[in-house]
Amino acid sequence: MIVVDTSVLVDFLKGRNTASARRLERLEFEGTPFALPAICCQELLQGAKDDREWSLILENLGTQKLLFPQDPWFTHVAAARIFFDCRRKGVTVRSSVDCYIAQLVLENDGILLHDDDDFDRIRKIRPLRTLRK
Repeated sequence: MIVVDTSVLVDFLKGRNTASARRLERLEFEGTPFALPAICCQELLQGAKDDREWSLILENLGTQKLLFPQDPWFTHVAAARIFFDCRRKGVTVRSSVDCYIAQLVLENDGILLHDDDDFDRIRKIRPLRTLRK
């Protein structure tokens, strides 16, 4: 399963011509299934500039397959462990949310489409499969 991170969704929704946004566009065009971590929906909505954009984002997200943890306690503990292990090995991850997303992808044997350096850092510590550019 391909899992799409907020870093790609933002560029895609803003019409930016980035490699990751183009890849998401191809996935949609080809009908390749993908999922969005539910937390990414929160991140997108938090970034809405006004009520109109909020409504458009919410409407679009309502049509997407969302990814939730099957066991929230396990997922949060494992995400914290990713952050902890990275820090202990001198790898700086800026966002605990990225650790959570990485853990969701790992639990679902997914491949993460992203454009965020945090996931490249996490890959040094965990066997996270990714697509980037």
